[in-house]
Amino acid sequence: MMEEKEEQSKEEQSDLSLRKGDYDGESLRLQMVTWNVATADPPDDVSSLLRLSSPKSQDLYIIGLQEVYARPLRFLSDIVFDDPWSHLFMSTLAPRGYVKVSSIRMQGLLLIFFSKLEHVPFIRDIQATYTRTGIFGYWGNKGGVSISLSLYGHKLCFLNCHLAAHMKYATERVDEFEYIMDTQTFDCKKSPTIPDHRLVFWFGDLNFRIQDHGMHFVRTCINNHTYNLLWSKDQLMMMKKKEQVLEEFEEGPLDFQPTYKFDLNSDTYDSSGKKRKPAWTDRILWRLRPKAPPPDEQDAKQVKQLEEDEEYPLKIRQDLYTSNMEYGISDHKPVIGLFTLELRKMYETPLVRLQAEGDWSADIDAMVLYSPLQPFSSSTWDWIGLFKVGFTSLSDYTTFTWVKDDEVAFNDEVTQVYISKEEIPVQGGDFVLAYYSSTLRCIIGISEPFKVHESKVAIEEGLVPERINSLDKTVAGDDFWK
Repeated sequence: MMEEKEEQSKEEQSDLSLRKGDYDGESLRLQMVTWNVATADPPDDVSSLLRLSSPKSQDLYIIGLQEVYARPLRFLSDIVFDDPWSHLFMSTLAPRGYVKVSSIRMQGLLLIFFSKLEHVPFIRDIQATYTRTGIFGYWGNKGGVSISLSLYGHKLCFLNCHLAAHMKYATERVDEFEYIMDTQTFDCKKSPTIPDHRLVFWFGDLNFRIQDHGMHFVRTCINNHTYNLLWSKDQLMMMKKKEQVLEEFEEGPLDFQPTYKFDLNSDTYDSSGKKRKPAWTDRILWRLRPKAPPPDEQDAKQVKQLEEDEEYPLKIRQDLYTSNMEYGISDHKPVIGLFTLELRKMYETPLVRLQAEGDWSADIDAMVLYSPLQPFSSSTWDWIGLFKVGFTSLSDYTTFTWVKDDEVAFNDEVTQVYISKEEIPVQGGDFVLAYYSSTLRCIIGISEPFKVHESKVAIEEGLVPERINSLDKTVAGDDFWK
């Protein structure tokens, strides 16, 4: 309880600094989670992990898991359907207005990006990739998965890694990380590699250990909460001082007890015969792209970069860095990082405005009106989806229509697209429309919520009980649109 009050105090201090005007532009709250789940099934509840009782809600959630259960039969089914972990996070966050924008999985590595619905049309150029390392012969069991995207025009990259284990392989861990950084590329002129991004988050089970200190000294420091006495022998901190690839990454103070290795369902460190020494294996770091060199040393790309950095500043502040000790299903404890991104938006309007025309029900063909607010490259593969309020992800649509196939009329400003009445749910409910751009690989416009009425024909024929949708109002409550 005391820890929760201290964490809340830190958040309040951060909010106070914002109210004092210490930033220029928009402020977004971001929560990172990294957790080696050791092939365990998900717990019943992740509310504490996501800090859902916090007085301030987050704008973005980025969740990186390692050692997600990945035996062949389970893995193949997870490709077709969302894995149990993704399903749990989506079902928990969707009623609160969050949508899964992107995810990627490589064997046991899983990375999921959630956003409040209001930001979704401003998250563009989404790409995901992976790199296998597994230098000890286990195919794909180690490596990195990443998601690259543009948030209000600022290029961000999230990299979830699981690096080589064991005390003696600190150098190999750095080599693996450098290999991932060098080999991962994206189809984007502005940021084709990870270091080209304006902001990079690097997190995961990085497996760095505490060397030299004996078990008794380490455990004494943990019991006395004198964690700072262990920092000088933390391998990642040591490597940061001498490895160029690590120098530009920042990390908050490790003011929480090491998160590895615990007996299952307990707060007791490894009591097995191996008696693994505790370590901060689970970490969250970040890197702001360095400023361009002096003018006389700049090339054309760096000149443009400097101009953009000055016109559209981006700052980051870490508000909290801690572990969550209440989860015992794994021999690792999850680590949480709360951040505030202070940025000036490069664009503030969606690319497309969408509107449901007239009354909607399954008794009559429905009409969608959309109008481009800015030029964008449209495609025959663009589509408009009908999503029930509280939808979980892009694939969670009720129905959709290909934009180019179903245009019935258009002028210079507004295009009309119809949806057949056979495609509209007879039970009705509260819905939104979303325009998906296949070129930009993202949603570029979302309508205001609107009511689809129950089908009168279906009610008369006894196919739909009246007022079947009374429960929908709880899903479409005020919290969803905040």
